Amino acid sequence: MQGALEDFFRALRASDVRISPAEAIDAHRTVATVGFADRELFKDALCATLAKTADEVERFDRTFDTFFTRQAFMAASPPPEDGDRDPMDGLPQEGDPSELARMLMAGDASALAQAMEEAAERAQVSQIRLSTQRSRLTRKLLEEMGLAEIERIIAAARRLDDPKGQAAGERLDAARQALAKEASAYVERQHELYASESGKNLREELLARKALNSDGGIDPVDLAMMQTLVKRMAKRLADRYSRRRSVAWTGHLDVRRTLRKSMGYGGMPFDIVFKTKKIDKPSIVAICDVSKSVAAAAQFLLTFLYSLNEVVDRMEAFAFSGRMISVNALLDEHKVETAILEVLKQIGFQQTDYGRSLEDFCDQHLDQLDRHTTVIFLGDARSNYADPRLDLLATIQKRSRALIWLNPEPESYWGQGDSVMHRYQRFCHVAKPCNTLGQLERIIEDVLRTYIPH
Repeated sequence: MQGALEDFFRALRASDVRISPAEAIDAHRTVATVGFADRELFKDALCATLAKTADEVERFDRTFDTFFTRQAFMAASPPPEDGDRDPMDGLPQEGDPSELARMLMAGDASALAQAMEEAAERAQVSQIRLSTQRSRLTRKLLEEMGLAEIERIIAAARRLDDPKGQAAGERLDAARQALAKEASAYVERQHELYASESGKNLREELLARKALNSDGGIDPVDLAMMQTLVKRMAKRLADRYSRRRSVAWTGHLDVRRTLRKSMGYGGMPFDIVFKTKKIDKPSIVAICDVSKSVAAAAQFLLTFLYSLNEVVDRMEAFAFSGRMISVNALLDEHKVETAILEVLKQIGFQQTDYGRSLEDFCDQHLDQLDRHTTVIFLGDARSNYADPRLDLLATIQKRSRALIWLNPEPESYWGQGDSVMHRYQRFCHVAKPCNTLGQLERIIEDVLRTYIPH
């Protein structure tokens, strides 16, 4: 049963139920204590050991029912009415009789189900990852059960002159077809257990590399998946960095706290306390170009940042096309995708003017910046040949902790045509191309990491 439990853990992981090696060991100990006789007790004990959230409990229940439920095996050939008659009677036999043919002709459903489980293990059906593997694995499963011998017997029976032998061959052929359906259903259940999330994960990996400013826009179905994906990325980063609230200065003794703790031991310093430094939460100001070519990237950046509420101490968001406005109120009142549409109604589809937008920010919002603030600028830096106001960007850079510029265009495009990215770049602490969700996640993680002392 240990092997079955390990396969079950693998199926749970495929369903996005996180199981650490320590939790797997605890589950084995739990099963050793409660046993397998009581199905409900067995299920509840494993669930209490492995599922940590309400969502994981739901996925655990679904996976458990699929993994430990065996549907009745439907045998095509009923057992012979005369129990003393050989079920293989009428079929041509050469050498050792086929055990699979005997089970099919006898209609032995339990033996066939057991044989299929054993053949599936030899065929490694549980290693299925993609839906395109189902046909190949179904055939391999049947071959491991002895399909080739069955097909040979059927072909030989059809060549017989004896009507009784031909009829037996037709019954065996009907049983073979029923067996093929059972094998296909079995492989489909294995795909549901081990690969139902693989296809989704593969799709998400592709979407994480999809260009945000691709021609023709983003398909609505992909857009919904990408919104979910970017929120999951943000949650992963929040879980990683929200726990790091202080860091110890290794080797730097905190004398006062050590003496205070030693008073309970008559002045003996049993508990040594080292100095620690509190980690500030990031303070971020996001300035986003929402012109048509960059709006999709701006939407995902704002979704990402607003999903980091556990990590970010302060988040101020501004958007511009021709003029710049604060979008904090819109983002608080609406979902990000709805807020972007509202922003586009107000300032979208205007001629992009980076210099004028920088003037608006410095005139109205420059006091938002201090030495704890990271400024993230998202835009293609195409100024339509207007004055880029490099002096204002230099002012923003001097007043902030860091100025990071994310450009959806490839670096080879910077400085071409009306792009002034090469001129803005020298005022940025970091300037990187950012045109996919994967790139966005890495850059935001780099920002968060700068707040962790080394």
